[in-house]
Amino acid sequence: MRRGRWAALALGLLRLCLAQANFAPHFFDNGVGSTNGNMALFSLPEDTPVGSHVYTLNGTDPEGDPISYHISFDPSTRSVFSVDPTFGNITLVEELDREREDEIEAIISISDGLNLVAEKVVILVTDANDEAPRFIQEPYVVLVPEDIPAGSIIFKVHAVDRDTGSGGSVTYFLQNLHSPFAVDRHSGVLRLQAGATLDYERSRTHYITVVAKDGGGRLHGADVVFSATTTVTVNVEDVQDMAPVFVGTPYYGYVYEDTLPGSEVLKVVAMDGDRGKPNRILYSLVNGSDGAFEINETSGAISITQSPAQLQREVYELHVQVTEMSPAGSPAAQATVPVTIRIVDLNNHPPTFYGESGPQNRFELSMNEHPPQGEILRGLKITVNDSDQGANAKFNLQLVGPRGIFRVVPQTVLNEAQVTIIVENSAAIDFEKSKVLTFKAVDPDTGPWGEVKYSIYGTGADLFLIHPSTGLIYTQPWASLDAEATARYNFYVKAEDMEGKYSIAEVFITLLDVNDHPPQFGKSIQKKTMVLGTPVKIEAIDEDAEEPNNLVDYSITYAEPANVFDINSHTGEIWLKNSIRSLDALHNITPGRDCLWSLEVQAKDRGSPSFSTTALLKIDITDAETLSRSPMAAFLIQTKDNPMKAVGVLAGTMATVVAITVLISTATFWRNKKSNKVLPVRRVLRKRPSPAPRTIRIEWLKSKSAKASTKFMLKEKPPNENCNNNSPESSLLPRAPALPPPPSVAPSTGAAQWTVPTVSGSLTPQPTQPPPKPKTMGSPVQSTLISELKQKFEKKSVHNKAYF
Repeated sequence: MRRGRWAALALGLLRLCLAQANFAPHFFDNGVGSTNGNMALFSLPEDTPVGSHVYTLNGTDPEGDPISYHISFDPSTRSVFSVDPTFGNITLVEELDREREDEIEAIISISDGLNLVAEKVVILVTDANDEAPRFIQEPYVVLVPEDIPAGSIIFKVHAVDRDTGSGGSVTYFLQNLHSPFAVDRHSGVLRLQAGATLDYERSRTHYITVVAKDGGGRLHGADVVFSATTTVTVNVEDVQDMAPVFVGTPYYGYVYEDTLPGSEVLKVVAMDGDRGKPNRILYSLVNGSDGAFEINETSGAISITQSPAQLQREVYELHVQVTEMSPAGSPAAQATVPVTIRIVDLNNHPPTFYGESGPQNRFELSMNEHPPQGEILRGLKITVNDSDQGANAKFNLQLVGPRGIFRVVPQTVLNEAQVTIIVENSAAIDFEKSKVLTFKAVDPDTGPWGEVKYSIYGTGADLFLIHPSTGLIYTQPWASLDAEATARYNFYVKAEDMEGKYSIAEVFITLLDVNDHPPQFGKSIQKKTMVLGTPVKIEAIDEDAEEPNNLVDYSITYAEPANVFDINSHTGEIWLKNSIRSLDALHNITPGRDCLWSLEVQAKDRGSPSFSTTALLKIDITDAETLSRSPMAAFLIQTKDNPMKAVGVLAGTMATVVAITVLISTATFWRNKKSNKVLPVRRVLRKRPSPAPRTIRIEWLKSKSAKASTKFMLKEKPPNENCNNNSPESSLLPRAPALPPPPSVAPSTGAAQWTVPTVSGSLTPQPTQPPPKPKTMGSPVQSTLISELKQKFEKKSVHNKAYF
């Protein structure tokens, strides 16, 4: 009985405790992939738009009480989500970036108003293809020897993409498919293609544009592929692979009879064909000299070793060999050039007369008087000879003595001739008049009469010498001629004989240009802006003096795609092909859908040997529609390549404004200076509506005006025409005009208008009354009027009209 009572008591207490308990709410756990529950293992793509509903918190309360939801974040982090407390809808409020933050920690909680349950959750941010590849360790500049074997590794580029999966994989391509280089698409290793070679003399720099592309991926629901480009500058290093080059060919030299052994005849000049690192050059004679000539192995000067009288030939064909010496001292490349040396005869041998027994300077003959006219003197056997050669062996013969008796034949001789004397005047040969007739046979070009000495003078003669007897002109040993600096010299030559008679001639010497300058661009990397339909121009300057050495041809050696641009080989103008007429067409063939292009342009001269150089041209392409949107933007784009043009336009505009201002100021000054007399002042007040006529107000003004006018007396006097009048009256203060008469008032039914009439005349202070003080001027209106008039007359500045 007692046990049953205790059991009933315990059961009642248990029921009482259960009635007072309130269980806490809890979240539903719906597992992976669910967007409803407690956000367990929830992940979200990083390209989710801000404002998107991404999840719904869901839970329950055992007692069925209303519940609310909350989400919070660490104070040091961003509040990425917000939650609707009633429905549990979670909204993205901050942009996601997996590369910066791949996990988001949050505290979610559920509450029934009495109990609150909180859970820590980690939201995973998944990758989207929103990052482009990026090249690291730029810029890329490589020095490669020109003799590098085909297939050799040149360089390795490296690009990274922070995306994951296929969007983070990078492959490499070259823009120019016709480049001598190739790239491994996976490693980024650059190689010289099989069968390709580099040539320092042909192109010293190559620009390789490498494109890095990711594997593609999804971004905002679309498949996208990102890419990046970089330029690898390959500088070609010169190696010894070119033979020496002779400069100034062909070579001709001259030796004269008075040339002394050891004298320099001429100089040959050669240079290493490898301009980057030239070797030392040595000269030598191969053959053709027969021991008569020698050459200086370092300077290339050829000199004679024998006396010209000992030379056996008139023309010597020498062969000069030039040999490059490597840094180690061993012979390298060689080249040979012919040199022609001619032995020139001097006019230093006088004609010589010969008889039957040899040289003879006296000939005698007996004859009868009065021989027949035209008879030949048979007893004389005279031969004349000049051992000079060429034109120097030409001479004239004449008889010096009594005129008209005999005639010598021939009168002009070349080298040698038989001399004949013919009777011309038989009557003059008279025994009674003269038993002996004496004559000379004389060459007027020989002896002291024929000796000529040459000299040069003038401003251009410093670099030259002239042989005093032969007249041969040659350069000073120390002279260095440059056709680019001075292409033409002129000076005067004086030829003087022994008697002091002379003649002067002007000599012009023109230097023949040698191709020793490559074309040069202003900058190795240039930027241009191209408007569709309008070409851009690139220009290189060749400092050689003459054509064809300074003529430049242009070509595009590198472009990808290769069928976008054309170039004028003579002018350097570059334009788009006719098939490309819009920016959309460009976008379709551009990997990155942009309009910035890089071209490698080569400038090559027409000399021999030819030189070339390259430049990287970056072209930004726009269209006329873009330019027409804003005139200022169009002007800035057009002057983008030439900033000085914009500065010039601005300076011109400012100069125009300043000039107009100066002209206006000058005209105003001279107008005021010309009209320097005091004229009546006109004050015109604008008409404005006023209420009905106020007779009392007008009468009050009339009385005040009359009161003020008593301080001045009206004096009519014509204006002074002479502004510099020094009369006593001119030293007085200017006279103010008389006050206007009271206006007439006419009643009107409408709005009344009133005006202040023109004031003219002059005011003269009364001599017995001191100048009025401002405080006794009457009304403020009258004081202001008198003060203004006084200031205007004191400044002596007259205005025909003044508007108030």
